[in-house]
Amino acid sequence: MSGSNKTVYLISGSNRGIGYGLAALIAARPDTIVFAGARDPATESLKDLAGKHPNVHPIKLTSGDQADNESAIAEIQKTAGRLDVIIANAGIANAYGAVATTPLPAFREHWEVNTLGAVVLFQAAHTLLLASPTGAPIFAYISTGCASMGRYLDLHAPAYGSSKAAANFIVKALDADHPSLIAMAISPGWVATDMGNHGATANGMPQAPVTLDDSVKGVMSRIDGATKEKSSGRFWNFRVEKSGNAWEIPTDEIPW
Repeated sequence: MSGSNKTVYLISGSNRGIGYGLAALIAARPDTIVFAGARDPATESLKDLAGKHPNVHPIKLTSGDQADNESAIAEIQKTAGRLDVIIANAGIANAYGAVATTPLPAFREHWEVNTLGAVVLFQAAHTLLLASPTGAPIFAYISTGCASMGRYLDLHAPAYGSSKAAANFIVKALDADHPSLIAMAISPGWVATDMGNHGATANGMPQAPVTLDDSVKGVMSRIDGATKEKSSGRFWNFRVEKSGNAWEIPTDEIPW
């Protein structure tokens, strides 16, 4: 099968949560091919999605694993012959507390998955991605509002926040390195997924405030129609939120 004129997407961490929501939304669009990356591509969620949408291809993609990432990109090249959009979504957030008491292995694990995972993915994919016949390939990193240092919000997650802030820097470097590449960071909001709800509970809330549907629609509103001039090298909010809660961001862009 060739990608022909279909837009080819690769989404990491797509077996659940935001990644799954994005894969499902994009798969329902005409003229798309979705490679749904996951550590275990045989999960029921991805098998069901591929059963509903023949344009969905579950693919093994372990964040930070160089051989795994290179194999995934080789499979995409063989199957579709092109790659136009990467949504680097795979991430973890499972350590909460102060810097003084967060175990060092937790920092290392978050940096390995959330920061180096994005680097490994781009290094494996960049030759194919930059050859996109669109002439405007996209690398969208799913970040978090709590990675902002200019608008610091203490959610007691230093391993998570620092790993995402470091990856935001990588986005700026990618934008500078590649004249045709649209590289951007996007905060998806505080989403009611397993991961988001865990963070909410750790901060005394019953659940995260943003629905998965609202989040993925907002994320795609930043990716759809993105251009180098207006979109690249910037840190986007999934939507403007103005209810006045401390975690809400009332602007389109988020301070680095």
